[in-house]
Amino acid sequence: MIAAARRRIRTVPSRVSKRLRGAAPGAVATTRRVDRAANRLLQRAWPVLARAGRRARAIGGRLGRRLRPVGVLLFRSLGVIERRLLRARDLTIRVATRASAVLTPERAICVTILASAACLIVSQFIDYRAVQIGQAGYAGLPAASAPTVSVETAGQAHSYLLVPVGVFAAALALIVLRNGRRRGLGRVVFALGLLSLAVILLIDLPAGLDTGAQASRFSGAKAILYDGFYAQIAAAAGLMLGGALLVLAPRAAARYHARPCRTRTSSFARAASGLRRRRRRRASSRAKGARRASRRRNGAVSAPASQR
Repeated sequence: MIAAARRRIRTVPSRVSKRLRGAAPGAVATTRRVDRAANRLLQRAWPVLARAGRRARAIGGRLGRRLRPVGVLLFRSLGVIERRLLRARDLTIRVATRASAVLTPERAICVTILASAACLIVSQFIDYRAVQIGQAGYAGLPAASAPTVSVETAGQAHSYLLVPVGVFAAALALIVLRNGRRRGLGRVVFALGLLSLAVILLIDLPAGLDTGAQASRFSGAKAILYDGFYAQIAAAAGLMLGGALLVLAPRAAARYHARPCRTRTSSFARAASGLRRRRRRRASSRAKGARRASRRRNGAVSAPASQR
């Protein structure tokens, strides 16, 4: 065996140990003085703290008694508001359910087509273009505007061609509501919307931006487009959107609407449903015997012959 090398234990020098032994009584005396001073301070502060606690409890009791009616009123008002909100929620649910039964997706699409057709018809009688004279001179005057000439309605540009188009589209929407033939009529409505958009962009737009003879008669003449032009575009886009939805929307989604459950969950209804779900009883033994096929008998097991 190899003996391990011994390590020397370092001892505290005698001078340091003597100093620590001399400082120990002083540290003990200092801690005792601090402890006594803290106890005297707590004894002096305790009556003041006790009086402050009693005053706080008294003030808190008075404030609690005075604020209690306010708290009761607050919580009662919150309860009333909660009940009103719950009633409003229930009413909203009932209204939404009944509205979904009336306004199905198919009907909503037809209503969109009708609104677009009506907008297209009305926009034909609204001013859609004009020519402003001297617009550059009125640029810095917010209160004044440039005079306009050659104001025209939308129907004058194409001889009111889109009026019968809008009427035809509205009639098709009514037919869809009556018969439910969506796909073929939806393609026709989409084609009418596309025709209207082509007429607006190919006829109305160039005619609306053309100053014509006003450019030679007045200086600074400029053609501008009014709201009637943009109303036509919106109506044509609505017709195209409605026709596309009639073609692409599946029939089940178009005719779906929420139906509230009208079966009351009473004890009689539960008993009736239980009777409907009850299994049929098995047939009796006589019926089984009647339904069971008779066994075939062999010649050896035949009945005995009658005696003559």
